[in-house]
Amino acid sequence: MEHKNIVATIYLKNGQAVKSMDDFTPLEDVIELARLYNDNGIDKIIIFDLSDDDEEHEKNIHTIKNINRNVEIKVCAGGNINRLEDIKKFIYAGCIQVIVNGAKQGSMEIAEEASKRFGKDRILVSVENVDFIFKHQDEMRENFHELLVLNTNVLDAIENITDVPYVVNFDTCDYEKIIEVLKRKNTRGIAGNFINDPQTDIMEIKSQLSAAGIKMDNFEPALKWMDFKKNSDGMVPVVVQDYRTDEVLMLAYMNEEAFDTTVNTGRMTYFSRSRNELWTKGMTSGHIQYVKSLTADCDFDTILAKVSQVGVACHTGNPTCFFNEIVKKEYVEKNPLKVLEDVYGIILDRKANPKEGSYTNYLFDKGIDKILKKVGEEATEIVIAAKNPEPEEIKYEISDFLYHMMVLMAEKGVTWEDITQELSQR
Repeated sequence: MEHKNIVATIYLKNGQAVKSMDDFTPLEDVIELARLYNDNGIDKIIIFDLSDDDEEHEKNIHTIKNINRNVEIKVCAGGNINRLEDIKKFIYAGCIQVIVNGAKQGSMEIAEEASKRFGKDRILVSVENVDFIFKHQDEMRENFHELLVLNTNVLDAIENITDVPYVVNFDTCDYEKIIEVLKRKNTRGIAGNFINDPQTDIMEIKSQLSAAGIKMDNFEPALKWMDFKKNSDGMVPVVVQDYRTDEVLMLAYMNEEAFDTTVNTGRMTYFSRSRNELWTKGMTSGHIQYVKSLTADCDFDTILAKVSQVGVACHTGNPTCFFNEIVKKEYVEKNPLKVLEDVYGIILDRKANPKEGSYTNYLFDKGIDKILKKVGEEATEIVIAAKNPEPEEIKYEISDFLYHMMVLMAEKGVTWEDITQELSQR
C-alpha cells in the first residue's frame, strides 16, 4: 500500500507568497516557507501562480525556480496556463508536475499535448465539480497522473466516473472526515489551509493518522532504544552533520526519552547533562534541527544524525561547534562535487569582481557568442581526443570543456543544484 501524502499549498502573487487564492495578504519569505515545508514532514508542495499578465507570470516563474533550488520534496505548479509553453516553463523551473485548471476552457487540449510531450506522469488537473471529468471521462487516464479535488462533496461522483487517483483539499481539519477519505483506495493525499499554516505540527498529524491505520511517510525506526549500548549515564552520544554538506555541526547526547521524541517529532532532541533536562534543539533560539536520517555505528553505541539546520548549530553563533583549529595539513581537494562547486564559485566571483588579465573575465567581456564558440570548440576537442589511443589527452579536454561549460552556466544563471536536480528527476 502506498504512503498517503500531506500536501502544502503556496499561492504566489508578484513573486511573493500570499494567504490564499482570494486573499492576497503577503506572508513570510516564500523561500523560508518552502524550506520549512521541506523539513517539517510535508511530502509535496503545490504552487498556484496567481499572475494576471506575462510580466507577473515571469516573476512567479523566477520564484518557483528559486523554491526548487532550495527543496528536495516534489513541487507541482499551476496557474495562468494558456498554452504548452506555459507548462514547459513550470517544468524548466524544476517542477516535477504541472496542474491544469479543469474549469478553464481548452485545458484538455493543452493537457493532451503536454502529456504526449512530457509524459502523463507530469500532468495533473484541478477540479471543483464533475463537469470536466464527465465530459472527458474517456481521456482522463490517458492524460492525467492525478486529480486535485477542491471540493470534498464531489468525491463519490468522481469515483463513479474515473479511477484516476486524487489529492483532496479540505477547508477545515476534520480528522474523522480526513481519515474516512484517506482510507479510500484512490486517495493519494490531503491538502488544506490548516496544513499550510507554519505553526501546524505536520509530524503530529502523521502520527495521529498512522494511529488510525493510515500508512504515512513518517519515521518508523529500524532500531529500538533497547538495541543501543548506553554509556555509564544510560545515554548514547550523537554526532550531528549537515545533510547537504556533511559538515560536522555538534556532538550531543540522547537518553530514551530524547530518542523517542526525536523519532516522533522529526526534530533533534537531546538530554542536556548540564541542565539535567530534555532539550529540543532550537526551541528557544529558533535554530531547529530537522531530522533527515539517523544511523547507528558498528557497535551500536553512537548515532550519526544528518539534519537540516535552521540558523546556526553552536550557542556561540558559529555555524558549527567545531571551529577551534588544533593542527591542519594542507591537501589537494579531490571530492568531485566540491571541486566543481569551488571552481564554479571562482567563476561567479570573477563575474561579480572582474580581475585584470583574467581569462574568465575575457570570456564574460566578449559575451555569449564567444562563450558558446569556446564550448563548441572544446566539445569537438573531446571527440577528437576520444579517437586518440592515448587516454591522458581526453582527461585534459574534458576538463577544458567543463570549465567553459561552467562559464556558460554562470552567464545564464544556472547552478550545479539546477543540474543535479534535473538529473535526479530523470
